Amino acid sequence: MKGKGFFSAIMLVWSLLLPIAAFGTTYYVAPGGNNSNPGTLAKPWRTITKAAQTLVAGDTVYIRAGTYSEQVTPQNSGRSGQYIVYAAYPGETVTIDGSGITLPDDLYGVFHIANKSYLKVSGLRVINAGFYNDNAGIMVRNSDYITIEKNYTSHTWSSGIGVWESTNIVIDGNEVNQAGSGGWQECISIAQTGFFEVKNNHVHHGYKEGICAKQGAHDGKIYRNHVHDVTRVGIYVDAHDQHTYHLDLYQNRVHDTGNNGFALASEQGGLLENIRIYNNLAYQNYYSGICLSHEPSELPQPVKNVTMINNTCYQNGNPEPGWGGGISLENTDVAHVENIVIRNNICSENAQFQIQHEYPESVTSDHNLVWGVEGYAENDGTAVVEADPLFINPTDADFYLQSTSPAINQGAATDAPTVDFDGQARPQAGAYDIGAYEFRSGNAYLLWTK
Repeated sequence: MKGKGFFSAIMLVWSLLLPIAAFGTTYYVAPGGNNSNPGTLAKPWRTITKAAQTLVAGDTVYIRAGTYSEQVTPQNSGRSGQYIVYAAYPGETVTIDGSGITLPDDLYGVFHIANKSYLKVSGLRVINAGFYNDNAGIMVRNSDYITIEKNYTSHTWSSGIGVWESTNIVIDGNEVNQAGSGGWQECISIAQTGFFEVKNNHVHHGYKEGICAKQGAHDGKIYRNHVHDVTRVGIYVDAHDQHTYHLDLYQNRVHDTGNNGFALASEQGGLLENIRIYNNLAYQNYYSGICLSHEPSELPQPVKNVTMINNTCYQNGNPEPGWGGGISLENTDVAHVENIVIRNNICSENAQFQIQHEYPESVTSDHNLVWGVEGYAENDGTAVVEADPLFINPTDADFYLQSTSPAINQGAATDAPTVDFDGQARPQAGAYDIGAYEFRSGNAYLLWTK
């Protein structure tokens, strides 16, 4: 019979092995390395591809500073609690350059994740993806539990970051610059994907829509993103030909786009429903701040259960060719538009109208503040406040409320968000305020600069 000492020894061995099994191995890649090396800090590998062929669940590779000219395609998946991590070495700049690399003529990326689970890509620069219409910087396809964080993409023929037919995806804290220069997809594209978060990203100077959730996207959140200077819509939700539902868009700042700030559509007849747009800032966009748009299609364009609440729309629209304003409902398929709510929004100094729609039987509009031109099909709703909102400094994109603002305590509680653009509690003084910000005495605001 074995004694207690034997079992104690066995337990000691297990205690030493378990951390290795749980946390995996850390490897390193550096421009001066060699793929025959063991991949240690002292003797790193030469290519990220070597890491992509080697890493298994729980492993991490730190990539040292330099430029790597290769397409990276991870070969293995992690598992729950044991992600495989591809990360820049702390404090160093790592560039994956797709120049001269011919990607397949399909939804492919310079960093390409397909049919994988539990991967994280962090802190990399991915540039120069092309030249086919769907070539992206970072592409995720048919995968789940993938996190793309703190990366920078630039000069991509199609998306900077694209996700298709996947679940449980997090796109967090990335900068996407000059995407969509020749391709078909948006700067950040989320298609046929469920249970996702797109948050804290900076998307700018792109040639397509900034962020798009489309074609069957569902159960997702798009929040705290900054989108500006893109040629098309800033943040776009398009059902296209598939049921698209349960999406929340909030605490985003969208400005200086070449089209609408936010837009919803069903381009090819897919049902779009259960969409909430709240606590957003939309200003100085070429057409409308927020638009339920109509597409030139003979198919039905069904949209229902859309709530636009506590947003601030300022100086959207243009005098030439003379269209655009605050909130616009342009979907003329009246028979298929149901239950649209426009409440607690500030629409101020927009070019052609403040709130515009032509089918009050499908729309509940109340407790909005409007100020400025009232134009074609103006329909501000009930309990409207017509007054200057008295922003602190709108010319510098400071849309906090002055203490004498007529928006204070004039909002409705029904369906109102429990926090404001800054994440501060609503209400602050008994009743809800109108617009993206709740007034706080002493100007205790958390200013997010332009």
